[in-house]
Amino acid sequence: MAALRTALLQSSGELGDVAANLKLLDEAAARAAAAGADVLLAPELFLTGYAIGDAIARLAEPADGPSAKAVAEIAARHGLAVGYGYPERDTEQHGVLYNSAQLIGADGAVLAHYRKTHLFGDFELQWFTPGDRAVVQARLGGLTVGLMICYDVEFPENVRAQALAGTDLLLVPTALMHPAEVVPLSVVPVRAFENQLYIAYANRTGPEGDFEFVGLSTLAAPDGTARVRAGHGEDLVFGDVDPAALAASRELNPYLRDRRPGLYGSLV
Repeated sequence: MAALRTALLQSSGELGDVAANLKLLDEAAARAAAAGADVLLAPELFLTGYAIGDAIARLAEPADGPSAKAVAEIAARHGLAVGYGYPERDTEQHGVLYNSAQLIGADGAVLAHYRKTHLFGDFELQWFTPGDRAVVQARLGGLTVGLMICYDVEFPENVRAQALAGTDLLLVPTALMHPAEVVPLSVVPVRAFENQLYIAYANRTGPEGDFEFVGLSTLAAPDGTARVRAGHGEDLVFGDVDPAALAASRELNPYLRDRRPGLYGSLV
Protein backbone atom coordinates (compact mmCIF):
# COMPACT_ATOMS: atom_id res chain seq x y z
CA MET A 1 0.00 0.00 0.00
CA ALA A 2 1.35 3.42 -0.97
CA ALA A 3 2.05 6.13 1.57
CA LEU A 4 -0.65 8.75 2.09
CA ARG A 5 0.82 12.17 1.35
CA THR A 6 -0.56 14.59 3.93
CA ALA A 7 -0.54 18.40 3.68
CA LEU A 8 -1.02 20.57 6.77
CA LEU A 9 -2.22 24.13 6.21
CA GLN A 10 -0.99 26.39 9.00
CA SER A 11 -2.98 29.61 8.71
CA SER A 12 -5.50 31.75 10.54
CA GLY A 13 -6.99 33.01 7.30
CA GLU A 14 -9.13 36.15 7.31
CA LEU A 15 -11.13 36.78 10.48
CA GLY A 16 -14.87 36.62 9.81
CA ASP A 17 -14.51 36.37 6.01
CA VAL A 18 -15.75 32.96 4.84
CA ALA A 19 -15.33 33.76 1.14
CA ALA A 20 -11.70 34.80 1.64
CA ASN A 21 -10.97 31.67 3.65
CA LEU A 22 -12.51 29.44 1.01
CA LYS A 23 -10.24 31.15 -1.52
CA LEU A 24 -7.22 30.48 0.72
CA LEU A 25 -8.29 26.85 1.06
CA ASP A 26 -8.62 26.56 -2.72
CA GLU A 27 -5.13 27.99 -3.23
CA ALA A 28 -3.67 25.64 -0.59
CA ALA A 29 -5.43 22.67 -2.22
CA ALA A 30 -3.90 23.59 -5.58
CA ARG A 31 -0.42 23.73 -4.04
CA ALA A 32 -0.98 20.52 -2.11
CA ALA A 33 -2.24 18.65 -5.18
CA ALA A 34 0.74 19.87 -7.19
CA ALA A 35 3.01 18.40 -4.51
CA GLY A 36 1.26 15.04 -4.72
CA ALA A 37 -0.81 15.29 -1.54
CA ASP A 38 -3.72 12.92 -1.01
CA VAL A 39 -5.28 14.91 1.84
CA LEU A 40 -5.15 18.54 2.97
CA LEU A 41 -5.94 19.42 6.59
CA ALA A 42 -6.89 22.98 7.63
CA PRO A 43 -7.15 24.30 11.22
CA GLU A 44 -10.02 24.51 13.71
CA LEU A 45 -12.81 26.96 12.73
CA PHE A 46 -10.80 27.78 9.62
CA LEU A 47 -13.75 28.91 7.51
CA THR A 48 -14.76 31.73 9.88
CA GLY A 49 -11.80 32.43 12.12
CA TYR A 50 -11.70 31.65 15.82
CA ALA A 51 -11.93 34.96 17.70
CA ILE A 52 -15.12 36.23 16.06
CA GLY A 53 -17.27 36.72 19.17
CA ASP A 54 -20.99 37.17 18.56
CA ALA A 55 -20.50 36.71 14.80
CA ILE A 56 -20.20 32.98 15.44
CA ALA A 57 -24.00 32.66 15.47
CA ARG A 58 -24.33 34.54 12.17
CA LEU A 59 -21.54 32.68 10.37
CA ALA A 60 -22.38 29.14 11.52
CA GLU A 61 -23.75 26.86 8.80
CA PRO A 62 -25.34 23.42 8.56
CA ALA A 63 -23.05 20.50 7.80
CA ASP A 64 -24.39 20.48 4.23
CA GLY A 65 -24.49 24.27 3.88
CA PRO A 66 -23.02 26.45 1.12
CA SER A 67 -19.49 26.33 2.52
CA ALA A 68 -19.53 22.54 2.62
CA LYS A 69 -20.59 22.52 -1.01
CA ALA A 70 -17.77 24.96 -1.85
CA VAL A 71 -15.20 22.74 -0.09
CA ALA A 72 -16.57 19.71 -1.95
CA GLU A 73 -15.98 21.56 -5.22
CA ILE A 74 -12.43 22.42 -4.13
CA ALA A 75 -11.68 18.81 -3.22
CA ALA A 76 -13.08 17.45 -6.49
CA ARG A 77 -11.40 20.11 -8.63
CA HIS A 78 -7.96 19.38 -7.20
CA GLY A 79 -8.43 15.64 -6.68
CA LEU A 80 -7.60 15.35 -2.99
CA ALA A 81 -9.45 14.94 0.28
CA VAL A 82 -9.92 18.07 2.43
CA GLY A 83 -10.42 18.21 6.20
CA TYR A 84 -11.40 21.52 7.80
CA GLY A 85 -12.95 23.09 10.90
CA TYR A 86 -16.06 25.28 10.95
CA PRO A 87 -18.91 26.36 13.26
CA GLU A 88 -21.93 24.13 12.65
CA ARG A 89 -25.55 25.11 13.11
CA ASP A 90 -27.73 22.07 13.75
CA THR A 91 -31.02 22.96 12.12
CA GLU A 92 -32.73 19.92 13.64
CA GLN A 93 -31.98 21.08 17.19
CA HIS A 94 -33.30 24.65 17.11
CA GLY A 95 -30.07 26.25 16.00
CA VAL A 96 -27.70 24.55 18.48
CA LEU A 97 -24.06 25.33 17.58
CA TYR A 98 -21.15 22.88 17.45
CA ASN A 99 -17.44 23.32 16.90
CA SER A 100 -17.16 20.84 14.04
CA ALA A 101 -14.80 19.31 11.53
CA GLN A 102 -15.58 17.66 8.23
CA LEU A 103 -13.58 15.44 5.89
CA ILE A 104 -14.56 15.55 2.23
CA GLY A 105 -13.16 13.07 -0.26
CA ALA A 106 -11.43 13.69 -3.57
CA ASP A 107 -14.74 13.02 -5.33
CA GLY A 108 -16.51 15.73 -3.33
CA ALA A 109 -18.42 13.28 -1.11
CA VAL A 110 -18.52 13.74 2.67
CA LEU A 111 -16.44 11.02 4.33
CA ALA A 112 -16.77 11.98 8.01
CA HIS A 113 -18.23 14.66 10.23
CA TYR A 114 -17.23 15.28 13.86
CA ARG A 115 -18.35 17.59 16.68
CA LYS A 116 -15.75 18.62 19.26
CA THR A 117 -16.34 16.68 22.47
CA HIS A 118 -14.06 18.60 24.87
CA LEU A 119 -14.70 22.35 24.70
CA PHE A 120 -11.92 24.69 25.78
CA GLY A 121 -12.18 28.09 27.45
CA ASP A 122 -14.95 30.61 28.01
CA PHE A 123 -15.53 31.38 24.32
CA GLU A 124 -16.21 27.78 23.33
CA LEU A 125 -18.25 27.02 26.44
CA GLN A 126 -20.40 30.09 25.80
CA TRP A 127 -21.27 29.32 22.19
CA PHE A 128 -20.93 25.61 21.53
CA THR A 129 -22.58 22.41 22.68
CA PRO A 130 -20.15 19.49 23.11
CA GLY A 131 -20.47 16.57 20.73
CA ASP A 132 -21.28 13.13 22.07
CA ARG A 133 -19.39 10.81 19.67
CA ALA A 134 -15.75 10.23 20.60
CA VAL A 135 -14.87 8.10 17.59
CA VAL A 136 -15.69 9.19 14.05
CA GLN A 137 -13.85 7.44 11.21
CA ALA A 138 -13.59 7.10 7.45
CA ARG A 139 -11.56 5.10 4.95
CA LEU A 140 -9.01 7.04 2.92
CA GLY A 141 -6.29 5.59 0.70
CA GLY A 142 -6.65 2.18 2.30
CA LEU A 143 -6.25 3.59 5.82
CA THR A 144 -8.71 4.17 8.62
CA VAL A 145 -8.78 7.89 9.36
CA GLY A 146 -10.24 9.43 12.54
CA LEU A 147 -11.28 13.00 13.32
CA MET A 148 -11.05 15.08 16.48
CA ILE A 149 -10.44 18.77 17.25
CA CYS A 150 -7.64 20.49 19.20
CA TYR A 151 -8.28 20.04 22.96
CA ASP A 152 -9.73 16.57 22.32
CA VAL A 153 -6.28 15.15 21.55
CA GLU A 154 -4.97 16.21 24.96
CA PHE A 155 -7.16 13.60 26.68
CA PRO A 156 -5.40 10.21 26.57
CA GLU A 157 -8.68 8.29 26.82
CA ASN A 158 -9.94 10.02 23.69
CA VAL A 159 -7.00 9.02 21.52
CA ARG A 160 -6.90 5.52 23.00
CA ALA A 161 -10.54 5.07 21.96
CA GLN A 162 -9.51 5.89 18.39
CA ALA A 163 -6.62 3.43 18.55
CA LEU A 164 -8.85 0.64 19.86
CA ALA A 165 -11.29 1.34 17.02
CA GLY A 166 -8.49 0.81 14.49
CA THR A 167 -7.59 4.37 13.50
CA ASP A 168 -4.34 4.60 11.51
CA LEU A 169 -4.26 8.37 10.98
CA LEU A 170 -5.90 10.88 13.30
CA LEU A 171 -6.70 14.26 11.72
CA VAL A 172 -6.80 17.10 14.27
CA PRO A 173 -7.75 20.63 13.16
CA THR A 174 -6.40 22.86 15.90
CA ALA A 175 -6.42 26.35 17.42
CA LEU A 176 -3.67 26.01 20.02
CA MET A 177 -2.63 29.13 21.89
CA HIS A 178 0.46 30.36 23.72
CA PRO A 179 1.75 29.19 26.23
CA ALA A 180 0.70 25.59 25.41
CA GLU A 181 3.55 24.84 22.99
CA VAL A 182 4.19 21.61 24.92
CA VAL A 183 1.19 20.08 23.14
CA PRO A 184 2.60 19.95 19.57
CA LEU A 185 6.19 19.61 20.78
CA SER A 186 5.62 16.76 23.24
CA VAL A 187 2.03 15.66 23.85
CA VAL A 188 1.07 14.95 20.24
CA PRO A 189 4.17 12.80 19.47
CA VAL A 190 3.62 10.89 22.73
CA ARG A 191 -0.05 10.30 21.84
CA ALA A 192 1.07 8.90 18.48
CA PHE A 193 3.62 6.61 20.17
CA GLU A 194 1.46 5.29 22.99
CA ASN A 195 -1.42 4.57 20.61
CA GLN A 196 0.58 3.43 17.57
CA LEU A 197 -0.96 5.69 14.98
CA TYR A 198 -0.13 8.83 13.00
CA ILE A 199 -1.47 12.21 14.13
CA ALA A 200 -1.82 15.17 11.76
CA TYR A 201 -2.19 18.34 13.84
CA ALA A 202 -2.89 21.54 11.84
CA ASN A 203 -2.82 24.75 13.88
CA ARG A 204 -3.71 28.40 13.47
CA THR A 205 -0.94 30.98 13.76
CA GLY A 206 -0.37 34.51 15.02
CA PRO A 207 -2.49 37.02 16.96
CA GLU A 208 -6.26 36.89 16.71
CA GLY A 209 -8.35 38.95 19.10
CA ASP A 210 -7.24 38.08 22.62
CA PHE A 211 -5.48 34.91 21.44
CA GLU A 212 -1.97 34.17 20.21
CA PHE A 213 -1.85 30.98 18.16
CA VAL A 214 1.52 29.24 18.15
CA GLY A 215 1.65 27.29 14.88
CA LEU A 216 3.99 24.28 15.17
CA SER A 217 1.67 22.10 13.07
CA THR A 218 2.90 18.52 13.22
CA LEU A 219 2.66 15.13 11.61
CA ALA A 220 3.62 12.75 14.42
CA ALA A 221 4.51 9.13 13.68
CA PRO A 222 3.94 5.97 15.75
CA ASP A 223 7.62 5.91 16.71
CA GLY A 224 7.07 9.17 18.61
CA THR A 225 8.91 11.40 16.15
CA ALA A 226 7.63 14.46 14.30
CA ARG A 227 7.94 13.60 10.62
CA VAL A 228 7.29 17.24 9.81
CA ARG A 229 6.78 20.33 11.96
CA ALA A 230 5.99 23.86 10.84
CA GLY A 231 7.39 26.97 12.49
CA HIS A 232 5.31 29.79 13.96
CA GLY A 233 4.21 31.52 10.74
CA GLU A 234 1.91 30.82 7.80
CA ASP A 235 2.95 27.59 6.12
CA LEU A 236 1.96 24.52 4.14
CA VAL A 237 3.96 21.46 5.15
CA PHE A 238 3.94 17.87 3.90
CA GLY A 239 4.54 14.47 5.44
CA ASP A 240 3.90 10.86 4.48
CA VAL A 241 1.77 8.38 6.40
CA ASP A 242 3.57 5.11 5.65
CA PRO A 243 1.43 1.97 6.15
CA ALA A 244 4.52 -0.29 6.15
CA ALA A 245 6.22 1.76 8.87
CA LEU A 246 2.96 1.75 10.84
CA ALA A 247 2.66 -2.04 10.65
CA ALA A 248 6.31 -2.52 11.66
CA SER A 249 5.95 -0.13 14.59
CA ARG A 250 2.82 -1.89 15.83
CA GLU A 251 4.64 -5.22 15.70
CA LEU A 252 7.47 -3.85 17.84
CA ASN A 253 5.35 -1.87 20.32
CA PRO A 254 3.02 -4.05 22.44
CA TYR A 255 1.04 -1.36 24.29
CA LEU A 256 -2.31 -2.21 22.76
CA ARG A 257 -1.72 -5.97 23.02
CA ASP A 258 -0.52 -5.78 26.63
CA ARG A 259 -3.37 -3.67 27.99
CA ARG A 260 -5.33 -5.05 30.98
CA PRO A 261 -8.73 -3.32 30.68
CA GLY A 262 -10.09 -5.14 33.72
CA LEU A 263 -7.80 -3.05 35.92
CA TYR A 264 -8.92 0.28 34.52
CA GLY A 265 -12.53 0.41 35.64
CA SER A 266 -11.88 3.35 37.92
CA LEU A 267 -11.12 5.51 34.86
CA VAL A 268 -14.80 5.62 33.99
